Amino acid sequence: MQILYNIVAILLVILLIPYFIVRTIREKGFLKRMIQSFGFLPEHALDKVAGKNCIWIHASSVGEIVATSPIIKEFRREFPDTPILVSVVTNTGYTMANRIIKDADSIIYFPLDLPWLPERFIKKIRPRVFLPVETELWPNFLKATRKYNIPVMMVNGRISDKSVKRYKYMFSILSDMIGTVRKFAMQSEIDASYIIRLGADENLVTVTGNTKFDQTYTNVDEKERNNMLKELCLDKAKGIFLAGSTHKGEEEAVLEAYSELKKQHPNVKLLIAPRSILRKDEIASICHKHGFKTNFRTVLKEKPSYEQDVVILDTIGELGKVYSVGDVIYVGGSLIKHGGHNILEPAAHGKAIIVGPNMFNFKDTHVLFSKRDACITVKNSKELTEAVLELFNCPEKRHQMERETLQIIEDNRGASRRSAVILHELLDEYEKVNPVQVRSTEKIENLQTYLYKLVHDKNKKSIPAKLFLGVLYSFSLIYRSLVNFQLNLYKWGIAKQVKLDCFVISIGNITVGGTGKTPTAKLLARYIRDLGYKVAILNRGYRAKWKGEVGIVSDGNQIFMSADQAGDEAYLLARSLPDIPVLIGTDRTITGKYAVDNFNVDVVILDDGYQHWQLKRDLNILLVDAINIFGNGHMLPRGTLREPLNHLNRADVCLLTKVDQASKSACKEIRDTLAKYNDHALVVESTHKPLGFVEIGNLFSRKPNEILSVDMMKGHKVIAMSAIGNPASFEQTLNDIGAVITESLRFPDHHDYTEEEIRDVMHQAEEQGAEAIIITDKDAVKIPETLLCKKRPIPIYIISIEVTFIDETQVLFEYLKEKLPRLKG
Repeated sequence: MQILYNIVAILLVILLIPYFIVRTIREKGFLKRMIQSFGFLPEHALDKVAGKNCIWIHASSVGEIVATSPIIKEFRREFPDTPILVSVVTNTGYTMANRIIKDADSIIYFPLDLPWLPERFIKKIRPRVFLPVETELWPNFLKATRKYNIPVMMVNGRISDKSVKRYKYMFSILSDMIGTVRKFAMQSEIDASYIIRLGADENLVTVTGNTKFDQTYTNVDEKERNNMLKELCLDKAKGIFLAGSTHKGEEEAVLEAYSELKKQHPNVKLLIAPRSILRKDEIASICHKHGFKTNFRTVLKEKPSYEQDVVILDTIGELGKVYSVGDVIYVGGSLIKHGGHNILEPAAHGKAIIVGPNMFNFKDTHVLFSKRDACITVKNSKELTEAVLELFNCPEKRHQMERETLQIIEDNRGASRRSAVILHELLDEYEKVNPVQVRSTEKIENLQTYLYKLVHDKNKKSIPAKLFLGVLYSFSLIYRSLVNFQLNLYKWGIAKQVKLDCFVISIGNITVGGTGKTPTAKLLARYIRDLGYKVAILNRGYRAKWKGEVGIVSDGNQIFMSADQAGDEAYLLARSLPDIPVLIGTDRTITGKYAVDNFNVDVVILDDGYQHWQLKRDLNILLVDAINIFGNGHMLPRGTLREPLNHLNRADVCLLTKVDQASKSACKEIRDTLAKYNDHALVVESTHKPLGFVEIGNLFSRKPNEILSVDMMKGHKVIAMSAIGNPASFEQTLNDIGAVITESLRFPDHHDYTEEEIRDVMHQAEEQGAEAIIITDKDAVKIPETLLCKKRPIPIYIISIEVTFIDETQVLFEYLKEKLPRLKG
C-alpha cells in the first residue's frame, strides 16, 4: 500500500506542474514555498534547530497556526532550553506564523510527502519530538520518524466526519500512521472517539480541549481597535456587520441580509473577509451588482475614503483582530457544504455569532456555543437576514450573547498548558525506552557495575585502575570532611535542630543501597498505631515527579498521588498503610510540622532519615544489611558509605537485616564494629520472611489482596526482575523458597518500567519457558498501569515480604513502649 501511495504521490506532482507554474505567476511567494517544499531551504534556516534536539511542531495553514501559537508559548515555558521548529504548508500559514509566533527558533515550509524528502529532513534536523497539529498526518514523513525513532504526539487533534471516511480507505497506511503516534491530545470527546475508531489505542488518547481558546495574538485594546476602525474608514459607522471567511456562493446571502439591514439602519457598514484573497475582485463585482459602493482594506490604508458601503479585507492574517470591530459576525463556509470555520476567533472578542447549518468541521465547538445560546444557526439566506435584523434591532439579546461568549472562552482555557504537561510526561517516559536511550542506560549500568566491582575487588589491580581509585579516594576524603563539618555545625550549636511537638523516630542507614527501611517502617508504624498513637510517615519522595515543600501522598483515608508523582517508596507505604498519613518533601522539618498541625500526630517516622540532621529525633534506628555489611569501609565515591563508621554512635537501636542470608562471621563483624563505635545501642537481628505471592492485577484492585502460597513457585521456572538497591537478596529469597530462576534482570534502583520493557521481559520469559515473572512490591508500583488491565501471556507475581525479628522481638517492642511518651488522656 505504501508503494502505491508513493506512485500516486509522484504522478500527482508531475501532473500538477502546469498548475504550479500558474500559481507561481499569480501568487506572490508560491515559488519560495515550492522550492523549500522540495527540500531546498535557505542558508542558515536550520542553524538554531538542526541536531539540537529541537521540538518540531507542524501546522498546515492559518487555522492550525492560530491553534499552535498558545501551545508554543507553553512549550517555551516547559522547555526553556529546547529549540522550537515550526513548519507550515501554505503561504498564508507561513506569513501568519512569522507574524504571531515569536517563540519559534525557526519557521520553514514542510517537505512534500514524497518517498525521499521527509527522511532527508528528519536525518538533518534530528528533532527530539514531532508534533502534528490537528490531523496533519503524512505517511512518508511518519515512516521516517519511525526509522529514526522520533516520538510523535498529535496536539489539538481534530478529526472531521469527512476525514474519518477518507482515512479508512488508506488501510495499512492508516494503521502505520496511527501506530506511529505515541499520544493523541484531542480537542473533544467527539474527536477522541473518531481517532479511536480509526485505530488509535484508547489508552493513548486524551482530551485536552481546544488550544484556540488560549490564543492571545488577537487581543486588541481600545486604542488599537479605534486605530483599526480609522484605517478601515469605519469609525463613523453606526454599526458593523462582519462576514468572515466567506466562500463562493455565500456573499450573495450576506449582501441580501445587508440590503434589508441598511433599510432600517442606514449608517451600518458591511465588512467582508473572503477565505481566498484571490476572489476579492469577484466579490467587489457582486457588491456592485447589489448597488453597493466597495473598497479594499489595502486601498483605504493608503487613501482613506468614507463613501463605500462595503469594505473587503484583502490582507493575510488580520481577520483575527479585525473581528473586534464587528457588532454582529457571520462565520462563513457554513451556508455551503464546506463544513464551516472556527468561531473561536470572533468569540474571543465577545461577539454575537451567526453560522449556517454546515458546521461539521467544528461540530463540538458549534454544539458548545449553540447549547448556551451564544451562537445562532440559520438554514438559508432568509434566516440569515432575520437573524441579522434581530441582533441589530434587539441590543439586549446581542449583549447577552456577547457575555455568554466571553464566559465560554474563559471556561475552556487551559488546553495549551495541558498539552505541554502531557508532552513532558511523554518525553520523560519515551527517552527511557527508545533504542538510543536504552543503549546509553546500559552503558551507564555497566559502568556502575564495573565501578562497584572495582572498588570492592581485593585482588591485584592494574596501574590505571589504581590511579582511578586514587582519584576516587581523594574525592571521598573531601566528601568525608564535608559530612563531618556539617554534623559538627549541629553539635556546636551553630546550626539549630528543629524540635517537633511530637515523638520523632528516624529509620535509616549509613550505606548506599537497600537495607529494608521501607518494610521496617511499615512494621513499626503498624505496631505504634496499634498501641493507640496517631502516626505519620515522612518520606523524602526520592525520584518523585511532584515538586514542592509538602506533598500529601495519603491523609490516612485516601491516596492522592500515583507512584510516579510520589516516588515508589512513599506510594508503597501509602498503599500498605491505608490509615496512616504519608507525606513527602525534602525538608522533613517542614513536612513534620505539617503533620503535627494538620493531622494532630503523636509520632512521626522518618523513612531514610539518619542523615536528616535538621530535625531533632527522639529515637534513631539504624539498619545494617548483614549481606553487604558496611560496604568496603570507604566513603563515597571510593566506597558505599554515606557517613564515616564513627557516626554509628548516634544510633539508639541497631537492626541487622537479612541475617538468615548472611554468614555467622558477617553478623559477628557487624556486632564487633558496632561495639567499637557505639556502646549503648540495642542490637536486634531480623530476617525478611516471604509470606506468599500476589498477582499484580490484584494488587491494584479494590478487593483485599489474595496472597497465594509461598510454596506455589517451588520447582517452577521464573524470571526475577527488580529495580532495588540489593537485588541479590531478593534473588536469594526466591532460591530459598525453591523457585528456579532462569534469568535475573536487574534494573537501576527506583527505575521506572515502561510497557516496552515489560513486554520484552514477557517475550524472554516465553522463549525461556518460564512460568512467571517475579518482582518485589517496590517494583510493582512502577509497572505501567496500562498493563494491569490487559491480559498478560505470562503472569507477574509480587513476592510479599515481612520483617521478622529473631528472639529479641519483645525486647525491641518493650524498648519502644518505654521510649514513647504517655498517651494524652
